[in-house]
Amino acid sequence: MAGEQRNVEPGTDVLIRKVDSHLAALRGGLHGPELELAERLARCLRELVVSTAQASAADRGQVRVAVHYFVLRRESRGRLLSVRSLAAAERVVGKVARQLGRVDLLAELRRDRPAADDALPVGDALLR
Repeated sequence: MAGEQRNVEPGTDVLIRKVDSHLAALRGGLHGPELELAERLARCLRELVVSTAQASAADRGQVRVAVHYFVLRRESRGRLLSVRSLAAAERVVGKVARQLGRVDLLAELRRDRPAADDALPVGDALLR
């Protein structure tokens, strides 16, 4: 039986698994627009992880920050995810996509919020 050959960086599978397992957990507690937003964020993050697998360490680091921000929310309460934390994750993921020149992925995300802090590095934006 011939297996499919994959050329994937070691951290790529780990990040995608984190996104997928977090999304699976969210499916148990979210419904409607919140779940749709979480699924769009997950799709965007997966694409960013794959597209930066061979990129510079700085670019991969930005994507890693976005994945961890999505997965390790500080504003969640119990099993339910607050809309505010998904909105914050959306801003971070959108910012990373823009900084990496992947504006095509922004179609996955909502565009109804202005991005006033695009000039700041991702790490600085997270501290605000």
